[in-house]
Amino acid sequence: MLQLSDLPALNATLNSVSALLLVCGYVNIRRGRWRQHRNCMLGAFVASTLFLVSYLIYHVNIGSKPFEGQGAVRPVYFAILLTHVVLAAVILPMSLMTLSRALRGRFDRHVPLARWTLPIWLYVSVTGVVVYLMLYHL
Repeated sequence: MLQLSDLPALNATLNSVSALLLVCGYVNIRRGRWRQHRNCMLGAFVASTLFLVSYLIYHVNIGSKPFEGQGAVRPVYFAILLTHVVLAAVILPMSLMTLSRALRGRFDRHVPLARWTLPIWLYVSVTGVVVYLMLYHL
């Protein structure tokens, strides 16, 4: 049975899965494989949604964990965390709009937004894993 203490590792795993699916989705669309692209992007969206649910459950029940690193790593951690948090707030509505436009077949509006959404979403997914590693394994 999954315990609350398992959720940070699960969250990092879900962020990793999301990042991998985003990269695969990008590769697929560049190769003209739009069905595979769609499936990867929907998978990334599901992984990110599951992450958000798990993240909220953890933080409602446990709260936040203070960063214990000292020295030069401390400002690095907080710089990564700050950009991660700000861009995570930005990517939620962006990903919803990008997905909505694609599902409605509005590719003329989907593509320009997706060009911004993908790198931000990928950054948030990867830095989520980095934050986890720095917070729990440093």
